[in-house]
Amino acid sequence: MIGMDQYEYVRIAHRVYRKSIKQICRETGHSRKTVRKVLRSEPFGYSPRTEQPYPVLGPYLPVIDQWLTDDKTRPKKQRHTARRIYDRLVREHGFPGHYATVRRYVRKAKVSLGVQVTPAFIPLEPECGREAEVDWGAATAIIGGEKTPIKFFCMRSKFSGKHFVRGYPVERQQAFFDAHLHAFNFFGGVFPTLVYDNLTSAVQKVLRGRGRVEQAEFTKFRAYYNFSPRFCNPAAAHEKGGVEGLIGYVRRNYLVPVPEAASLEDLNDHLLEECLAYGGHRLRGREGTINELFAQEQGQLLPLPATPFSTTQITSGKVDAYATVIVDKNRYSVPSVYAGLRVQVQLSVTHVEIFSNGKKLARHLRLFGNNKWQLDPDHYLELIQQRPGAFHDARPLRRWRETWPPCLEKLLTRFQENQGETAGIKDFISVLLLYREHPGEAIAAAVELALKNHLSSSQGVKHLLQQSKVEHLAPLPQWPATLAPDLSVYGQLGVVP
Repeated sequence: MIGMDQYEYVRIAHRVYRKSIKQICRETGHSRKTVRKVLRSEPFGYSPRTEQPYPVLGPYLPVIDQWLTDDKTRPKKQRHTARRIYDRLVREHGFPGHYATVRRYVRKAKVSLGVQVTPAFIPLEPECGREAEVDWGAATAIIGGEKTPIKFFCMRSKFSGKHFVRGYPVERQQAFFDAHLHAFNFFGGVFPTLVYDNLTSAVQKVLRGRGRVEQAEFTKFRAYYNFSPRFCNPAAAHEKGGVEGLIGYVRRNYLVPVPEAASLEDLNDHLLEECLAYGGHRLRGREGTINELFAQEQGQLLPLPATPFSTTQITSGKVDAYATVIVDKNRYSVPSVYAGLRVQVQLSVTHVEIFSNGKKLARHLRLFGNNKWQLDPDHYLELIQQRPGAFHDARPLRRWRETWPPCLEKLLTRFQENQGETAGIKDFISVLLLYREHPGEAIAAAVELALKNHLSSSQGVKHLLQQSKVEHLAPLPQWPATLAPDLSVYGQLGVVP
């Protein structure tokens, strides 16, 4: 091995002083081969290995390669790891080596065999006010005291990172459109391009390449708001990675702990507050906070149309013998007198409204699923009054009885004891009919007073309600406590002069 001082001397002698190789060999005692090697600037000392030998692992390499090749046809989450390969080699083939050797080889083999190649991404700088990404997430909330699965809609600006989130019971097309309307109002305009995966609310059929057959209603919707959709390649969620990350962020931050709300609308108010408060931090590699970037892009968005797109669905139906209308595989009640008539139905994301000749008959919260019943007990009171034998088993009343005040049960018992079971139930229905004109608190107070005064008819309760209403509007004058009556004249009554 030639030393560094000799290496330097040979190169200076030849390159600076123009000495011949023969002269340098004579002066240094090195061979011509060594001198030429130094002059070619070849490295000296140990040269790196062109191939890493595996003296212990070598006999097992074909087995490892076969396992990794077979993994190409296996699900991604059920492929061999280096640890799993090492364990199998030890147990099945008696491998005597160490795990580190196996891990080093498996890392290189996966790349060479094309089993697991780390993808490379292009750093992007989105155009201001140009694109937003859209997707759905799933979570659980406690709505009205019940554990309820929900879907939450997310729209995120690619430029500023500002986002909008809203919850729904389902992710149907009607909810999909309604969520867009709320998102456009939140952002103050429409992004010219919206990026989606191939969700069925927008895409009817995925063609080869970028071709898509859109749903007819989605085509109408995007034509109304003048935005262009861009659909990701199948199984390529990274093409809208911003909103994919947002779904996890919302679930971990806005929905932990599991939120409790009286209604879905109250939950959405909470989510809206979180979206408005978000925006004080900075995106990596960007200048300005999220809110500052969002302020820049608001002026670049397409303006909102004067009239929003209607998401209400209009249909018709017939009231059946149970005084219900079947809408979207669920039943909704109307007053029993309309049984057998055809009605019109307006179906929104959250409510169902039923009309007959322009008159609204009922308004219900919308149900999702199959064969569910939404019954208003008020729609059946006259019918139950005609058929009191069905009172205790009447489905519309069962849930109401679970929530009405205990004084009503006491009043029902008194009416039955004093009037008999049938007449008592009929008269009790007359008390329930008072809920149409009076608030529940006033009726409960009148019933308590009726029980206290041993009244046993609906007319007594009605009188107390009317009396309390009159006293509330115009209180009767009270006899002055300081004026006591003169009782001495009482003895003169009936005295003949």
